[in-house]
Order: sequence, then C-alpha cells, then structure tokens
Amino acid sequence: MSNRRAEISENLIEVKERILQAAKASGRNPAEIQLIVVTKTFPTSDIEILRELGEINFGENRDQEAVPKAAAISATWHFQGQIQTNKIKSISQWADVIHSISSAKEILKFAQSPRNHQIFLQVSLDGEPARGGAMPSDLVELAELVDQSNNLELMGLMAVGPLGVEPEEAFSKLAEINQGFKSHFPNAKYLSAGMSGDFESAITHGATHIRVGSSILGSRSTH
Repeated sequence: MSNRRAEISENLIEVKERILQAAKASGRNPAEIQLIVVTKTFPTSDIEILRELGEINFGENRDQEAVPKAAAISATWHFQGQIQTNKIKSISQWADVIHSISSAKEILKFAQSPRNHQIFLQVSLDGEPARGGAMPSDLVELAELVDQSNNLELMGLMAVGPLGVEPEEAFSKLAEINQGFKSHFPNAKYLSAGMSGDFESAITHGATHIRVGSSILGSRSTH
C-alpha cells in the first residue's frame, strides 16, 4: 500500500503542476480550475489514499460501480458517463454533480429526485448526438428546463473531445459555443472539459472542471 500511495502522490503532484503551468500560460488563476479524479475501475483503497492526500472530487461513469464506492467514501461524487434512463433514480442517490445531461427526459427525471444536483449539459462537438451530447441548437431549451426545476443548479456545459479531432480544434469550438451559451445564461459560468490526454488544451480554452484518471491512477483495466 505504501508503494501505491507514493505512486499516486507523485502522479497527483505532477498533474497539479501541469494544471498550474497551463493556467499560467493562458493567464488564468489556477484556483478556478477544479480537478476531478476519475476513479472508474480503480478500487476504493485508491480513493482512500486520494482522500488522505486531500482530494475530495471523484468521477465515476457507471452507476453499479459507483454505488458501493460512494457509500464507503464521503466526498463530492461526479457522474460523467452516458446516462441510462433506468439508472437515473440510483445515480441521483449518490451523485452530487451530473456532467453528462443531454436530453429533456434526463432533466425531468433528475428533477424528481429529493436531492439537489449540480448539472452540466453535455454538448456534442462533432454533430453526432448518438455518441453523447446535445446539439448546440438544443442547449437553450434544455437549460431553461434545468432552471425551471427546484432542485437542479445549472453549472454550465460539458464536452468530450471527439476522436480524430485535435484537442485545440475541439476546445476552440467548445469555447465559442460556451460564449454564446453564457450570453443567455450568465450564471452558468463553469465548463467541464479535458481529460488526461488533453486537459492543458481544455484549460487554455476556459475549462473550469477537468476530469483526470489515468495520469493519476495509471492505466486502467477495462471491463
């Protein structure tokens, strides 16, 4: 365990230094960038190490894997996977922040939860909503639905860089979409974008929440 703690600690320090440098290079305050450690496929013991190291924001993509982790570890839990409608009731019981909302049906389901949730609307950057994300033209309508609910707080937009597209191009497009969106919803001032391979570019283009897993925890086994 001590070796694992040293490995995680070293990786975490390196990632935070990269965040610092990316923020400085773009004239931003590093304090406005929140790191979410993506813990999917990694054991609860790793999350315990991260908590001891001061981290409090963790991201999961699968409800069934997240349920026991969230029950075991007190933290701010972020759901960022594709949402299955039949899982929303369960997700709403453990997740504090939902990063991947892309339909009115999902919003209305989460609005029925007795808990409060912070909501990011996922926008498609490649015009393929089937891969996850709403079309940019649908964002205002979806945001209005979030605003009408009693328990959902609109945080802003979220996106995943499309495969085969350079991060610079993808996040430049996202920044443009986000600027237009914020003109309608000025309180939705956050932007969730960037993962292990591209978070520096996302920071350059205004990301406030970055979702980093493998750069901190190592290569994950797929299942």
